[in-house]
Amino acid sequence: MPNHAAEGVEMTSTASQARVQARHLPALARFARTYGLQIGIICVLLAIWGLFTIGAPKTFLSSEIYAAYMSTIPFFAVMALPLTMVVIAGEMDLSFPSIMAMGMLVFVRVFETTGSVLLSFILCLAAGFAIGLLNGVIVVRTGIPSLVATIGTQFFWRGAVLVITGGRPASLVPIKGTLLYNALVGRWGGYVPAQMIWTVVVAILVWVLLNRHQFGAHVYLVGDNEDSARLMGVNADRTKIMVFAVVGLAAAFAGVLASLEVNYFWVTLGEGYMLRTLAAVFLGGTSVFGGTGTVLGTFVGCFIIGAIEAGIVAVGLTGFWTQLLYGLIIILSVSMHAMVRRKLE
Repeated sequence: MPNHAAEGVEMTSTASQARVQARHLPALARFARTYGLQIGIICVLLAIWGLFTIGAPKTFLSSEIYAAYMSTIPFFAVMALPLTMVVIAGEMDLSFPSIMAMGMLVFVRVFETTGSVLLSFILCLAAGFAIGLLNGVIVVRTGIPSLVATIGTQFFWRGAVLVITGGRPASLVPIKGTLLYNALVGRWGGYVPAQMIWTVVVAILVWVLLNRHQFGAHVYLVGDNEDSARLMGVNADRTKIMVFAVVGLAAAFAGVLASLEVNYFWVTLGEGYMLRTLAAVFLGGTSVFGGTGTVLGTFVGCFIIGAIEAGIVAVGLTGFWTQLLYGLIIILSVSMHAMVRRKLE
């Protein structure tokens, strides 16, 4: 008789556990469906980190490699995060490398004229915002595809920098040690590069815009279906113009960070960042067709791209593999979204 009672208690306990699991399963399924993109990209980061750690343990188990990541990844991550909004809105901006240089040219010329670091910084950001605003106006008012329009402005602003400077760089050594320098690229706590802190700040601001502000809802609506968004009362033109302006602002800021880090303004500033920035956005799960994308995905994507560049060299391969992998990432990401889009249609 006691055995029967024990069996009954055990069966009751098992049934209770099954009911608890059944109640939690839909919630877990909903969580996985909602955050599947973010979970997937984090798993990719962990897998790549694991492979590189096995292949080059001395490099990837030392603190120096992570200090280097925090010093260099912010230069393109600061642009990749707001560029995510442009792509979600169904557009593309390829002019940000030239905006980096043009904004920094304004910084240098204002500093040479006035000697004010703060004024130079403010006008640099204003120039970047204005150029981005112009990009948006060109795209919206003329109807030129944003890919074509920003290729044109990319060449235009790069040419303007070369013509104005005559190809001559400028030293930023006098700015070293100033309050602005320490705030932007100093080492907080003696170890953490300030630019990494600013990258986190930019990520939080973009996340708030996309997820906790009406502007973000408009960006998703416009990217998903512009005609429907207009019928719902969304000012699609203004939304597109503003996302371009934000990218311009971020590009100018990234230009300041990159230049102050090396204490020099090179007229080629920005060249080499385009592939890394685009790869981070697409790898992070942002669809080139618009309407889909997350800030966390792009943020993690930036670290994956940074890890690939260092990891390739650390495991003994040549740096020539880097661009091959960047191109492969872009092709696979866009292809995946294209296949998913066709299935949904």
